[in-house]
Amino acid sequence: MPGYGDSPPAEMVATAQGRVAFLDHVLQELGMWRPVLVSPSMSGRFALPFLLARGDRLAGFVPIAPVGTKDYTAEQYRRVQMPTLILYGDRDTSLGPQALQSLQHLPRHRVAVVPDAGHACYLDKPEDFHRALLGFLRQLK
Repeated sequence: MPGYGDSPPAEMVATAQGRVAFLDHVLQELGMWRPVLVSPSMSGRFALPFLLARGDRLAGFVPIAPVGTKDYTAEQYRRVQMPTLILYGDRDTSLGPQALQSLQHLPRHRVAVVPDAGHACYLDKPEDFHRALLGFLRQLK
């Protein structure tokens, strides 16, 4: 993600609108139409504004304890009519429950808690994580 980790700062992603445009551009360049957006942790800064602004471009949404959930209101979340799998590890006592508190307002959500996993539940328990993810993806067909 531009501006994170070892990548150089990128002015175009300094605002939520810029992050929406960036992600929209990436999906267009990859020729992806209606993908399922999987959003772990820091990627919430990109995924959440995209979900709210251009959710019609997605087939589903899988937030994994994303940051930025408190930046939006319950009413904004209620307008999103998209199948959503909210995923987090049961040992993630901070971001997981905090994200759930906001994301539970998405009307078409379900929740999967990965047992004995922390914030990066996809690394701690990859088999359990993928079982939940693949089960959700199968339901979208």
